[in-house]
Amino acid sequence: MDLRLKFNEDEYNYDKYRPTYPEELFSDIINYSRISSGYEALEIGIGTGQATLPILQSGCRVTAIELGNNLTRYVKNKFKNYMNFNVINADFIEYTIKTEAFNLVYCATAFHWIPLEQGYVKVRNILKDDGTIALFWNHPFPNRQDDISNIVNRKIYNKYRPSDKEVREFNESDCQRRINELERFGFKDIIYRLYHRKRTLTSNGYIHLLNTYSDHRVLPVEVKNNFEMDMKNAIDEIGGKINIYDTIDLYLAKKK
Repeated sequence: MDLRLKFNEDEYNYDKYRPTYPEELFSDIINYSRISSGYEALEIGIGTGQATLPILQSGCRVTAIELGNNLTRYVKNKFKNYMNFNVINADFIEYTIKTEAFNLVYCATAFHWIPLEQGYVKVRNILKDDGTIALFWNHPFPNRQDDISNIVNRKIYNKYRPSDKEVREFNESDCQRRINELERFGFKDIIYRLYHRKRTLTSNGYIHLLNTYSDHRVLPVEVKNNFEMDMKNAIDEIGGKINIYDTIDLYLAKKK
């Protein structure tokens, strides 16, 4: 199964437990792109709209493209009162989009699902002259060694999902790869920003959040159930809450 469609299985849980993005991030996008009423924006992979409302409220027309049919129906209803919103149920790469149609193309924690070269080339083609690309991701990190809730989280992960991959927090050195990509595929005036926050979830809330991750949803049923039971019990034993340390990275650039 296409892992991208795992997000389509439980849109209500996804909308409730996936976080939105910092207000400062949207201010940076709007100020950089100068979008307002009369401008056209395209959101790639809208999901349940965690990154949509501030762009809609800028007054520009937002067209969203979403692979999942359930997610498409969900956001169509969620934003039904906004006359400047439209959503298309399609694959971004396969769907035909008019060239130089948008002032802003943006994507929230989804662009990594798109083939690299095809994605950047298509975005560049559909942007108007001097149009803006905005790419951003949220990197949750519940693995700090000075946080007891993070320590028990890692213990359960090591039990059920051991990995040789280094567990480390996203940092500024990781941003250069995206900057290089934007330069390589013909974008200019590149800037990036990092934002940080801490979320605190109950044990139940954390289990619900894990069920918005495609790699968690594809676990064998018995493994998944035991993992969730042990995770909940471990968090409950240390007070019932877990801290998640988010790093959000934003990249802004203009079409050459």
